Formats: sequence, structure tokens, C-alpha cells
Amino acid sequence: MYIRIGAIVEKFIDLLLLYFGGFFEMVSQVVGNFMAQTEEIFLALPPLIIILLFVGIAWFLADKKVATFTLVGLLLIFSMGLWVPTIQTFVLVFVATVISLLLGIPMGILMSNNDFLDKLLTPVLDFMQTMPPFVYLIPAVMFFGIGNVPGIMATVIFSMPPAIRLTKLGLSQVPSELEEVGHSFGSNPWQMLLKIKLPLALPAIMTGINQSIMLSLSMVVIASMIGASGLGAQVLNGIQRMEIGVGFEAGLAVVILAIILDRVTSGISQSSDRVSS
Repeated sequence: MYIRIGAIVEKFIDLLLLYFGGFFEMVSQVVGNFMAQTEEIFLALPPLIIILLFVGIAWFLADKKVATFTLVGLLLIFSMGLWVPTIQTFVLVFVATVISLLLGIPMGILMSNNDFLDKLLTPVLDFMQTMPPFVYLIPAVMFFGIGNVPGIMATVIFSMPPAIRLTKLGLSQVPSELEEVGHSFGSNPWQMLLKIKLPLALPAIMTGINQSIMLSLSMVVIASMIGASGLGAQVLNGIQRMEIGVGFEAGLAVVILAIILDRVTSGISQSSDRVSS
């Protein structure tokens, strides 16, 4: 006799769709509209303006070398005719990262203050990080259909654990002496969190944000299998049509975008580390 765990999971998903189908549809509309409007704003601006904006951000948050690489890399992407897919990929990563942080950082804060919740969610996070990313596509399609929204939701599930873990780690490493000083000055829990704990935990939180962004980018090609647009779709088309050049150019654009985002967020993390120390 075999134990069919898959059948149990299927029944559970069917129950979720039966009783919470309206909720999933609402989430799909909100996320889809937000992504469409964000993408429309970026594509409405001239590419040169966007490139200069990214270069300025890289210079301000990182250094000249990162700004120079950003300029050269984005101009190369534009010259390869991959500007629109790159913007679509950036928006997908941006939206997925925002959702991951809105959910992950508060959850990490709660886990740092509640041992029971920490013990309960730690195995769930282990499961989320060890599960092959392709598996996330199945419930995403069942809940949200085909397109950008299920790609975003699958990316959120895959990229959220680092934000949770590193937020909890950063808060747990705050010296108890500083907490005692805050209590001695009559700080309430919210003041302790906002004025003492979070500023000191900011380097760890920024590292979590960096890892979430990198994991989001690693899901770009995988999410294209369920209809997500962007560079991942270009890579997938290159694979399906055996067009090596098309796939290589799209993959190179993904690498350039990943390096830019990694260096910029690392620059923010280093700045916050200097401030906290």
C-alpha cells in the first residue's frame, strides 16, 4: 500500500480554491495592476533617462566603478535590442522583492520576539529553501493562472526566506546591554524596535534584501515557463528554437542586471554597517 501525499495536497489546494478563490483573484488583480502600471511608467520614459537615473543611483549608493559598469552594461543591453525585456524583468524582480520584504521583515521581527513562532516557522523556512523552485510553479498556476502574476508569486515564495531569517538574526544579535539602556530610559516596545533594534540590525536586514533580489533574478527564467515576460522568456525562446545567440544575449542581460543590483544593494549594506558601528 502506497501513501499518496500528492493526492492529499491536491485536495487541500482544491479546498483553498473553493473557499478562497475570490481572495486569490483579488490578489491577482492587485499585483497584476501594480506590475502593469509600474512597467508602463518605466517604458514611457526615454531609455537614456532611465539609464542616467540608474547610473546616478549606483554612484550615490555605491561608487564610481559600479556607476561606470551600470552605464556600460545598460548601454550594451539597449544596443542588443533587449531594453523592453530588461525593464519587464526589473519590474518583476522589483514587485516580487517588495512583496517579499513586506511579508518577510515583519515575520522576522515576530520570530525574534516569539520563541514558539520561531520553532514553528523554522522548519517551514527550511522546507521553502530546499524545495526545488520548479515545484512552486504548480500551485502558482493553480491559484493565479498563467502570466506574470503566478511568476511573481512563485518568486516571492522562493525569495522570502532570506529576508525572514536575516531579519531575525540581526535583531537577535542586538546586545542586551543596549536593550537595558532603552528600558532604563522608559522606551516602550515600539520605540525599542524602531530606535535601537532595527538600526543595529540594518546590515543583516540589507544582506537579506540582497539575497532576496538575487534569488528573485534566479527565478526569472523558471517563471517564464508559466508565462512571465521579460528576459526569461527570451532565454526560453532561445532554448525552444535552438537559437543559441538569442539565449546567450538574454542570459548576458540577466547577468548584467544581477551584478548592478547586487553591487548597489551591497553598497547600501556597507553604508548601513558603517553607520551602525
